[in-house]
Amino acid sequence: MSEKPTKHTKVLIIGSGPAGYTAAVYAARAMLKPVLVHGMQPGGQLTITTDVENYPGFADVIQGPWLMEQMKEQAKTVGTELIEDHISSVDLKSSPFVAVGDSGDKYTADSIIISTGAQARWLNLESEQKYKGFGVSACATCDGFFFKDKTVAVVGGGNAAVEEAMFLTKFASKVKLIHRRNSLRAEKLLQKKLMENKKIEIIWDSVVEEVVGDENPKNVKGLKIKNIKTNNIEELKIDGLFIAIGHDPATQLFKDQLKMDNEGYLITKPDSTETNIPGVYAAGDVKDKTFRQAVTAAGMGCMAALEAEKHLSHN
Repeated sequence: MSEKPTKHTKVLIIGSGPAGYTAAVYAARAMLKPVLVHGMQPGGQLTITTDVENYPGFADVIQGPWLMEQMKEQAKTVGTELIEDHISSVDLKSSPFVAVGDSGDKYTADSIIISTGAQARWLNLESEQKYKGFGVSACATCDGFFFKDKTVAVVGGGNAAVEEAMFLTKFASKVKLIHRRNSLRAEKLLQKKLMENKKIEIIWDSVVEEVVGDENPKNVKGLKIKNIKTNNIEELKIDGLFIAIGHDPATQLFKDQLKMDNEGYLITKPDSTETNIPGVYAAGDVKDKTFRQAVTAAGMGCMAALEAEKHLSHN
């Protein structure tokens, strides 16, 4: 059996989405001939986001998948080579760096830009997984529309949870926010808006024990929640459940090679996308747990490409 081919590039970009595609556009225009390797679903979280109203440059509402398609085409047009493969291992100690795909293909690179993003965190209850897509969701903007005039619950206490709850009041008649503590972590201004909203009820000191639903047709009809102070279990009637308890960055691949924080987000130097290894950069949600916006991810992708170009010209 012959050796699988090795592809060498000056800039290897792992992961697509606003960060990866923007990095690709800048690197390609700098004549670096970047190679971007993306998984089965290119475009990241924006491909599961419908209406995008906060991306600069568009007065009308645009669709997340459309925006990603445009970025992908732009990256291609200016000279990026796009490859569908899943990078399963990397060696950042060798020179050049080495990445190996599930396909068996080997990629060597003088610099690497990591833009693998993050995924929503789940409660990991069996009943939650069972009704995922049948009334249980981690994306209010994707699925809120299906709950017109219904009662929904949101789990969480940070900005994301509060924003999801507020967003859902556009559709739902009642939104119950379930939080395991007795105060929210969200910004004060958001909390104020939340408290003023008549459609929202906050259930403090409580956790979801079980999602209750019907089998045929499969749909959610209630929750069992436990008050952690009294251990009392109460059943709520709801039509939908939204989980908003944070995200997990896709950084398993880089464990023990790159510095990360206790949640697994890659750590970069101040005002830079450079990781602890020169020539390796991180952009977008894989290193950003503060903003998590398409525009900030794109901005970091631009920074990473410019930093990579500078690094390559000096070495």
